[in-house]
Amino acid sequence: MSAGLWQRLEHGCGEWRLCLAANRWGARQAIGQLFGIVSRLGDGVFWYVLILALALLGGERGQHAALHMALVGACAAMLYRLLKRWTRRPRPFRRHAGIIAHVPPLDEFSFPSGHTLHAVGFTIIALAYFPVLAPLLVPFALLVAASRVVLGLHYPSDVIAAALIGSVLAGASFLL
Repeated sequence: MSAGLWQRLEHGCGEWRLCLAANRWGARQAIGQLFGIVSRLGDGVFWYVLILALALLGGERGQHAALHMALVGACAAMLYRLLKRWTRRPRPFRRHAGIIAHVPPLDEFSFPSGHTLHAVGFTIIALAYFPVLAPLLVPFALLVAASRVVLGLHYPSDVIAAALIGSVLAGASFLL
């Protein structure tokens, strides 16, 4: 994708200002630590534990949910890697001097947020099988999405697009 498109989005919509404000808020020690922990759990640990717990403790329904989540997770990983290579959007902390990466990124590019894509996709699938998990999964997915901007790793549009992609991917998986 063209660098001009990203620049228009960042400056024309003021997206970099939102990143800067969120990033400065995340510079507070307690907030930065909270979002750092959430982001680290969102790297996969939280989701792997959930998938394993569903498979082991959820009976046949849990095994189906775990398999469903694993398959969608694999598709999501391939899709977001392809999108990152195609779009090549620089991360906010690389483009704007005032934005600091409070944790190291897992890869080079910003669009879309893989953490958010997986969090939304996994949450939708898990809740379709076990709606009782909503009080745990919905806030966690929202915190994962917010952490990406607060930590200086993604623009809000990266997170919003990833949430839409994760929703569509999860929704489409129920049709197959």
